Amino acid sequence: MLKCTGFYGTPEKIPADVHAVFFVDDSAMYKNIAGLYLGEMKDVVSELRKRGDFSGKDDEMFTVVGKESCFILVGLGEIDQLTSDGLRRAAARSVKEAMKFVAESVSYCCLPEVVSKRNHIQFEEMVELVAEGALLGSYQYDKYRSKDPDKKKGLLREVKIITSDEGFQQKMRSGIDTATIIVTGVEIARDLTNAPPNEAHADMLAREASSMAKKLNLSVIVLKKKEIEMHKMHGLLAVNKGSKKEPRFIVLEYNQTKKRLPLYVLVGKGVTFDSGGLSIKPASAMEEMKMDMAGGAAVLGTLYVIARMKLPVRIMCLIPSTDNMTGGDALCPGDIITYSNGKSVEVLNTDAEGRLILADALLYSQRFKPTGVIDLATLTGACVVALASHATGMIGTDKDLKSMLKEAGEKSFERVWELPLYEEYSKMLKSNVADLKNVGGRWGGAITAAAFLKEFVGEIPWVHLDIAGTAILDEATDYTPKGGSGVGVRLLTEFFRRINNSK
Repeated sequence: MLKCTGFYGTPEKIPADVHAVFFVDDSAMYKNIAGLYLGEMKDVVSELRKRGDFSGKDDEMFTVVGKESCFILVGLGEIDQLTSDGLRRAAARSVKEAMKFVAESVSYCCLPEVVSKRNHIQFEEMVELVAEGALLGSYQYDKYRSKDPDKKKGLLREVKIITSDEGFQQKMRSGIDTATIIVTGVEIARDLTNAPPNEAHADMLAREASSMAKKLNLSVIVLKKKEIEMHKMHGLLAVNKGSKKEPRFIVLEYNQTKKRLPLYVLVGKGVTFDSGGLSIKPASAMEEMKMDMAGGAAVLGTLYVIARMKLPVRIMCLIPSTDNMTGGDALCPGDIITYSNGKSVEVLNTDAEGRLILADALLYSQRFKPTGVIDLATLTGACVVALASHATGMIGTDKDLKSMLKEAGEKSFERVWELPLYEEYSKMLKSNVADLKNVGGRWGGAITAAAFLKEFVGEIPWVHLDIAGTAILDEATDYTPKGGSGVGVRLLTEFFRRINNSK
C-alpha cells in the first residue's frame, strides 16, 4: 500500500510529482480555489473554465502540465450535491490518472471550503474519504509479475494530503490514520481472495489468521481434522472428503476477556477452491473459484481494522475452510449428512457446499450466545442474477441488525439489498428421506440457501450476506479492481463504528 502522509501548505509549497486539486461547479468558488492553491497556474486554470474545457462538474478531470509538476484538476460537481462516495470516487479516478505519469508522489489538496453544512461532510471525514479513495484506487495485485527494471510509470509510492489551514492539522492526521487502517484491512481481504489456489489453501488461511492474531494480540484457535471430528462438524468434513488437503476451522477473538462488551460473531465462508465437487462446474465457471473464500478473507480484514481501531466491542470470527474437490472419496449427490444438532441433510448438489460448512459454524456460534451473528459468503449465482455486482444480498431474522447494515452500506457504498425469508422458501427444502435437502430447486436460489442456513441459527439474531456478485468483479470500478474486491470490510467497519457511536 502507498504511504499516506499529511502536510500543511499549498501545492506550490509541497513537493510532489503530481498535484490533484478539487474544484466544484461554482464560478466564485472555482476562481477562489484557483487563486489560493494554484499559484502561477491560476490564470491557465481560470481560462479553462472560460473556454468550457473544465468547469468542476462531477466526473470531470483535466491535466495541466507545469514546469516542475503536473496538476490534475478534479471536478466534484455542485457543492450541495457532493456525497461521501463522490469524494472517494474522485480521489480514486485521479490517482489512476497520476499513475500514468512517471511519478513517485501525488498530493491531494483538501480544501475546508469544499465541505460545509450544504453537503453535511466534515473536514476530517473529507480527508478520510480522499485518502481512502486514493489508496483503494491504487491497489494492484502484482505479487507474481516479473519486475521490469525499465518500467517507471505507475510506480507511485506516496500520497500526500495537504491542507492550507493550520487549525485542521489534527483532524487531517486522524482522517489519514483511519483511512490507512481501513484500506489495510481491505487489502488483506483482496490479497487473500486473489491468491492462487496452489498457495491459498485451508492451512495457509489458518497460518495467516494465526500470524495476525500474534501481531494484534488476539485469541486464536485452529481446529485441525481430528478436533473438527470431535466437534462433529460433519458438513465441513463431508465437503472435504474429495480433497487431499485437510480442513481447518479457524476461531479468532478480539477483546476476549472483556465479557461486559456485546459479542458479535462474524462467519466467513472459506472454500479455497470450488470445483463443484462431483456436481462439477463447467470450465468457464471454474477459473474464478479460487475466490470462493472471499467471505473468510473479508472477516479477517474486518477483524484487523476493528482491532487496530480499538473499538469497544467483542468480535469472534469463525472461518470453516476447505477446498471442494472430486477425489475418489468425494461427497456424492444423494449422500446424507447428520449435523451435531441432529438435523439430517440430503445432499442433492455438491456444488451447494458453502451452506454445508457454514451450518457447522452457525451451530458452533450458538454456544456463546452472541448479541448477533453475521455471515458473509460467495454463496449463490442466483444472487448475482438478481443484483449483479452492484449490491450484496441481505437476508436475516433480526430487524435491527438488517437496518444498521443497510445504513452502513449506504455510508460505505458497499450497499446491501434485503430479500425476503418467507416460510414458503423453507418448505422448498423439505426432503423425502432426510430433514432437509441442500438445494431448493431452480427458483429463488439465493433465498433458499439462506433458508437452509436459518435452520442452524437457533434463536440468535442473524443476518446472512451473499457477496457472490460483489466480492468477485469481472470489471474494475473507480476504486475496486477486477478480481477480489475486498467487499465486506468497509461495510462491517462502518457497522461497528455506528454501534460504538450509538452508545
